[in-house]
Amino acid sequence: MLHKLQPKMWVDMFSDQLYAYTKARVQSEETARDIVQDTFLSAWKNRESYRGEASEKSWLYTICKNKITDHYRRAVRSLEEAGFNDYGAEYFNENGHWLADAMPKQWQADSASSDVETKEFYKVLDDCKNRLKELQKAVFVMKYLDDMDSDEICKELQITPSNYWVLMHRAKLQLRQCLEHNWLC
Repeated sequence: MLHKLQPKMWVDMFSDQLYAYTKARVQSEETARDIVQDTFLSAWKNRESYRGEASEKSWLYTICKNKITDHYRRAVRSLEEAGFNDYGAEYFNENGHWLADAMPKQWQADSASSDVETKEFYKVLDDCKNRLKELQKAVFVMKYLDDMDSDEICKELQITPSNYWVLMHRAKLQLRQCLEHNWLC
């Protein structure tokens, strides 16, 4: 069965879903809105190339995912122009060793946590995730929300494996620090 496009319905049918998908993957609400708008504009411009094999929703999500990836690639270029030298300097000294005040604290897991605590935890985790630097959030979300492997992420973002591992490591460190401060306090 071939699907048919209904561009007049896109905003009503898909804007909220695309926005939620995008917001979980980018730093700001403004950027998420821009990406969704770019998604609709790109879809409109390329509507003649739609073959109807995938659903309209799937087609729009694919375009949106590509727009998010383009956003990350621009962020990578900006970061490369600025240099990686001070990226994460708040955790390590020049030799790569932990700074005394940045060393992670020991976690005490409570196996008797309730559903309310779990919901609160995920809210705090989401807030902490949104505090990550743009590229840290990108690699973290692509890995753990989109379930992409590291090679695929490097290819999508056009970064080296070593840059990927630095970004992922520092994202985890920052998340841990944020959770220690906002959840375990």
